[in-house]
Amino acid sequence: MKTYSSKKIFFLLLFFVFINNSFGQSILLSKDSKVSVLTCGTGNEPYSLFGHTAIRIKDSINALDIVYNYGTFDFRTPNFVAKFTKGDLQYYATANSYLDFINEYNYTKRSVYEQELNISDNLKQKLFDNLNTTLLSEDRFYTYKFIDKNCTSMVVDIINKSLNGTIITKKGDTDKTYRTILYPYFDGHFYEKLGISIIFGKKVDELGTKIFLPFELKNSLDKTSFQNHPLVKENKTILSFDKEPTHSWWNNWYTYIIILAFIIFISKRSIDKAYLLIMGLLGVFFVFIGFYSLHKELEFNYNILLFSPFLLILLIFNLMKNKKWTYRLSLIHIILLIVYGLFMINKASFLIVLPLIITSGVVLVRVAIKNKKPIPIII
Repeated sequence: MKTYSSKKIFFLLLFFVFINNSFGQSILLSKDSKVSVLTCGTGNEPYSLFGHTAIRIKDSINALDIVYNYGTFDFRTPNFVAKFTKGDLQYYATANSYLDFINEYNYTKRSVYEQELNISDNLKQKLFDNLNTTLLSEDRFYTYKFIDKNCTSMVVDIINKSLNGTIITKKGDTDKTYRTILYPYFDGHFYEKLGISIIFGKKVDELGTKIFLPFELKNSLDKTSFQNHPLVKENKTILSFDKEPTHSWWNNWYTYIIILAFIIFISKRSIDKAYLLIMGLLGVFFVFIGFYSLHKELEFNYNILLFSPFLLILLIFNLMKNKKWTYRLSLIHIILLIVYGLFMINKASFLIVLPLIITSGVVLVRVAIKNKKPIPIII
């Protein structure tokens, strides 16, 4: 049997859809057709930490075995980093041959799980038509959002649309915050975990009521009923790999604690100033990104109390040897730090930012003591 590459499959499919749509018809699936959701395991690369979701349409009579997914983007997009940061980077839907798709995951040693949907032939056809129509329309492109619009949520949306209702909803963990749900995915990736802890704001501390991760969808599908029967007809494990453990001499708690302990115990003015400079610059970045980015996850970032841009003003007064305002600003930031610490106690990210709270507190107290004017003694 002749096999086709992903690009050939994609363009052949588009060609048939275009021709058939021109005559008001669509490719008719046979009664042997199967529709399933593919859940792909997590990897150790940043883009693969959360896994992936796709839809498979298989029809042996029509010699079709196609995988549709909404997780494609182009690194060659002009101003890629700026667009990704701002939140207007365009992701898009693609179609690939199942063989190419599965070979890629076999090569990268990532598990793939399949859930065949127990739906009628006409609903299979409707989903198939909707997927193909998407590929030929502007709906193929969408603006990626970390929680609200991604490869998983888009699959949920198009299946629900095809089933004529909100059939697939979040099952389980709706009493946990998005941040709490995310944290286990960062095992072995400490600084990535620290990064999302300090750059994500209020939204990720809301209860995670939406399906936004592949394995959330997989779990929810198994618990979903449709037309008085389970939506999932059969579960299969297509590929099974144990996730390779990550070993890094620097990406862990130990280097984090060692660096902060060094700052605390060395007690040198130059190190304190460098620390305040870094914290202040990060604060400026968080303020900028909060206004610049369209990502809702980056808005209302209360970590600004820890990474305060006004630390730069404190540093300027300190360099100018203005003891009065250096002391006052140190006290103000110590108070902000206490407020921040109390506010964070019941948050999922409290433990990971606690060493930073302690280090900032020690440095600010040191700066305040060194710039406090001595009380004159009257004899």
